[in-house]
Order: sequence, then C-alpha cells, then structure tokens
Amino acid sequence: MAPGPGGRTPVYNRRTKGAEKVVALTFDADMTADQGPRAARGEHFDNPQLIATLRRLKVDATVFMTGRWAEEYPDQAKSIGGDPRFEIANHSYSHYAFASPCYGLPTVAGPDMAADVQRAFDAFRDAGAVHVVPYFRFPGGCYDDAALRALAPAGVTAVQWDVVSGDAFAKDPDAVADQVLDGVRPGSLVVMHCTRSAAPVTEQAVRRIVPELRARGYRFVKVSELMGG
Repeated sequence: MAPGPGGRTPVYNRRTKGAEKVVALTFDADMTADQGPRAARGEHFDNPQLIATLRRLKVDATVFMTGRWAEEYPDQAKSIGGDPRFEIANHSYSHYAFASPCYGLPTVAGPDMAADVQRAFDAFRDAGAVHVVPYFRFPGGCYDDAALRALAPAGVTAVQWDVVSGDAFAKDPDAVADQVLDGVRPGSLVVMHCTRSAAPVTEQAVRRIVPELRARGYRFVKVSELMGG
C-alpha cells in the first residue's frame, strides 16, 4: 500500500464499513534479540499448541511475527507461513520500540526503522514462509508521527486493534475470554499473543472464544480479508 497523506504510513484499526459479523484474531509472536540466551536455557517464546488449536478449530488468523522469533523457530515460521489458514505479518525484527517511552523497551533509531522492518521480512523469507503480507504492528503498539514518516519507505500498512485481549502475562483464561467476548463488534480486530513465556493461557482462552463467537454468528478472517472488505 502506498504511504498515506503527508508521506506517513497508513494505520488500520478495524473494519468500520458494513455490518457483516467478521472478526480478525491476531497473535503477536514476540521475541527480542536479547532473549536468545533465555530461549537457549529452555524458555518458550513459541506456542505450538495454540497454532494446533487454531487449525483444529478451522480459524483463519494473522500472526504478527518478529524476525528474531522466525530465526529462533524457523520450522514453525515456515509451517505457519505455509498454511493457507494463516498469514504472517511483520512485528519488527527485535521488538524494540518505534516511539518512546514504550513499556521500557529499547528504542529503534528513526533512520533505522525501515531497515528493521525489512530485516524481519528477510527472516521470514529465509525461514521459507510463503504467506507473508505487507502489514506491520508496532511493538507495544507505540508510535508517533515521526515513526509513521520513517516507515513510509517500507511500503507497509500499520495494523493496530480495537479489542485488547489482556492475555499478556495473564493467569486466568476465562478473564481473557471475557474481555474479548465483551469487546468484539462486527469488524473487530483482536490482539493476542503467540508466546507461552509471556501469554501462557491464550490457547485455553481461544478454545472458549471461538465457539462462543461462532454461536453469535461471527466468522473468523485474516487481516487481509478484513481490510479487503
């Protein structure tokens, strides 16, 4: 997509036109560059059970992946990116912030932002992922006008959300499910996570969210379909 007005990267939050009951579940696969030693010691930044559950429930979804995650779990990145139910979008290379302050994250320098995004796309390609889309999610959701201008050369659309699942570091899957179910409206875009380390109850929450939303008449779509509508 071309840059928006004033040479800024366009930002998308949800579908606002039409009353069709569609919802996009998105999952951030976070991993920062300095978490490699923790992964080497056995900490899990992936969540294969979540991906298996989405497949079993036949849920289309978009995974916003960091390049570092793809490097740590190349077989999973290839599998997710080769499954037509899923698409991989960009969540930066190292999950460093593109605006400050942002939850204590280190910050990417403005001149390096577009290159950081491209480095993540390169990591997806190197892992063999096929279904990769030109969407970007800011780490922590943090951005400002300078970041939108700096990212314009990357040719991406920034994708945020309108429903926060609250799954990060949550311990009660029903609380996560309740928050999603209370927030979803036709055209909603939900942010969740695909890291056992940081979001250990997401898979359990999804097992409740999916059938309950389907009972309300909702259909699950990838971000590309949500935006296309």
